[in-house]
Amino acid sequence: MEQLSGQDASFVYMETRTTPMHIGSCAIYDPSTASGGFVRFKDILRFIESRLDSARAFRQRLVRAPLDVDHPYWIEDPEFDLEYHVRHFALPKPGDWRQLCILTSRLHARPLDMEKPLWEFNVVEGLDNIEGIPKGSFAVISKVHHAAIDGMSGVEMAAAVHDLTPDIPDRPAGKPWKPENMPNVAELLARSYVNNLTQPLRVVETIGRTLPGIARLGREISKGEISLKGARTAPKTLLNAKVSPHRVFDAAMFPLKDIRAIKDTVPGATVNDVILSIVGGGLRKYLKSRGDLPKSTMNAMAPISVRSEGEKKAMGNQVSAMIVALGTHIEDPVTRLEFVHEQAQNSKAMTNAIGARTLADYNKLMPAGISGIAARLYTRMGVANAHSPAFNCVVTNIPGSPIPLYFAGAEMVATYSLGPVFDGMGLINAVYSYRGTIGISFTSDRDMMPDPENYAAAMQETFEELKKATLGTTAKNPGARSKAKPAAKSTATKSKAKAKPKAAAKTKPRNAAARKKAPATKKAG
Repeated sequence: MEQLSGQDASFVYMETRTTPMHIGSCAIYDPSTASGGFVRFKDILRFIESRLDSARAFRQRLVRAPLDVDHPYWIEDPEFDLEYHVRHFALPKPGDWRQLCILTSRLHARPLDMEKPLWEFNVVEGLDNIEGIPKGSFAVISKVHHAAIDGMSGVEMAAAVHDLTPDIPDRPAGKPWKPENMPNVAELLARSYVNNLTQPLRVVETIGRTLPGIARLGREISKGEISLKGARTAPKTLLNAKVSPHRVFDAAMFPLKDIRAIKDTVPGATVNDVILSIVGGGLRKYLKSRGDLPKSTMNAMAPISVRSEGEKKAMGNQVSAMIVALGTHIEDPVTRLEFVHEQAQNSKAMTNAIGARTLADYNKLMPAGISGIAARLYTRMGVANAHSPAFNCVVTNIPGSPIPLYFAGAEMVATYSLGPVFDGMGLINAVYSYRGTIGISFTSDRDMMPDPENYAAAMQETFEELKKATLGTTAKNPGARSKAKPAAKSTATKSKAKAKPKAAAKTKPRNAAARKKAPATKKAG
C-alpha cells in the first residue's frame, strides 16, 4: 500500500466526466515480422500477461480516503482481470487514417474506471488503407491515467511490452505477485490523521528550499541575466474555455534530420525550439483562418522531468514545468524561431534559479481535502471562462527510440501520443521521435477544434516555410498533407465537423521508416 504524492493526486481530483485525466498512445505494428507472419489477439493477451511483472501500474488500483480527507493509495488489485483491460476492435473498410483518428478520439474521450487498474490497451485491426503503412497492420491504442505515470515513467511502462528483436525473449521472473486486501475505513482515517499532523512540517521544508531560489532569482533579474519582459498571462483564445466530453486527434510528421539542420542555422537553438516554433506557426495559421488570432504571443506550458536515475521505475509523476512563448504574433518563420529560442532560454533560467524539483514540490503545500474540493469547484463552476489563462496549450516532449521496437513479435512502424485537455486548456501537443522521424500528435476538444486536419496541415505548411527560409530548399516531407483549407467557423455544428472535404480521407504516409519498407497501397476512395 503506497500513497500518491500531491502531484499524482491532483490528476485524480481533476478527473470528471468531461475531463478524463489519462495519457495515451496510438502505435501501429506490422505483424509480418512475427513468428508465422501474423499475430492473433490471443497471442497478444498471452504476451501482455507474461510482462505484467515488468511494470507495477498494470495491477495496482486506487483506494480513496473517505471524503478525500487524504491523498489516495495504490494497492495490488485483488480482482485484477487482464481481459477487462485488453480489448479488440476492427476498422470497417477502407481502414484509412481518418477512420483510425476518429476511433482513437472516441476511445480517448472515455474515462477509465477509477475502481480498477488505470490502464487499457485497445487492439485495432483492419488498417488496410493508410499510405506508408503495410496492409494488414494493427494498432494498439493505449490509455494510462496520469496519476500513475508521467512521460518518462510511461517510457518505462512501454519498455515492459516491447523488445528489440522480433524474437520474443524470456525475461527473468519477478517476485511472486500477491494481491492486497482492501483497507477499511478506520485504517484510512487513521493514516489520514497522522499525515495531516505532519503536513505543516512538509510545508516548512518546501518553503525553506524555495527561499534561496527566490533570492537567487532576484539577483539574476537585477543583473539583467533574466528578463521579466513578456511575463504575463496568455491571451484568451477559442482553445481556452470549458471543454466538452468529446475529443479529436491527428498528427504532423517531420524528418528528424531536417529539424536538426534547421536548428543549426540559429546559434544555440535546440530541436525543442524548432518544434515550438512549428507549433507557434501552426497555431498562427489555424487561428487566423478561424478569425481568432490574438495580437500578443500565445504561451505553451512545457513539462520538465525531474525524475532521478533511481526513480525511473517509480510510479507517478516527477515533473515540473516552464512557460514558453510560441511567437504566434510573428509571421516570418526565422524571426519566430529566434524569438522562441530567446524566450525558452529565459524561461529555463528562471526555472533553474528556483529549482525545477522545488517547483514540483509545491503540490505538497495544499492539504488533500482542500485540493480535491478546489479541483471539483473549478470544473463545476466554469471558472476557466472567467479568467485569462496562464498558458494556451501544452507542448510535451516524450523520449523515443532510434531503433526498431517489437510488440509480440510485430514491428512498430509508427507511433503517436495523446494527452488530456481540461477546462481552460483545450489543446495538448505531444512530441515523439522514432527511427529518424519526429512527430507532433495532438489532442483537442471537438467543439473547440472541429477540423483537426486543418491544424495538422497548418503545422506541415509552417515546417515547409521554415525549411525553405533556413535551408533554402522545399520540404519533401513523408508526412506532408495538403495545405490547410478554410477552417469551420467557431459556431460550426458537429454534423458539419464530420462532413469534411474529401481530401481529409486521402491518407498520407505517417512515418518515414515505414514508407521505405512498405509496399504502396491504394488511396481511400
